[in-house]
Amino acid sequence: MSNLNKLDFVALEVSGRNYLKWTQDVKLHLTANKMRSTIIADNITPEDMKARAMIFIRKHMEEALKVEYLAEEDPRSLWVALEERFNHQRAIYLPEARHDWQNIRFQDFKTVNEYNSEICRIRNNTGKETLLDSLN
Repeated sequence: MSNLNKLDFVALEVSGRNYLKWTQDVKLHLTANKMRSTIIADNITPEDMKARAMIFIRKHMEEALKVEYLAEEDPRSLWVALEERFNHQRAIYLPEARHDWQNIRFQDFKTVNEYNSEICRIRNNTGKETLLDSLN
């Protein structure tokens, strides 16, 4: 019975703090299961595939979000609704990450370990590898 509740990755939090990482995980899993077309605009997909995608997406959402988006029956419309709610994070975190990234200096740290920890903090606080990739 415990296998029924096993998640492939962390569920989307109500705060949306992990939204960008969550979207990457969902896209990868939907692609691997040949269901990515269910979240792409203007695409005709079979109803059974839409149902499987919807089950997968909802399984990886916190309970409060499941209840809030209970009326959504199409994976594309759910995807768009979540995007409208949470996708602003890139605009919030990118300037902060860019500032931290541009102002970090190796000479400000006593050890290489402290420097590496700060690099990891910047990366983890933004929580998005794609944000730092866009800085380079």
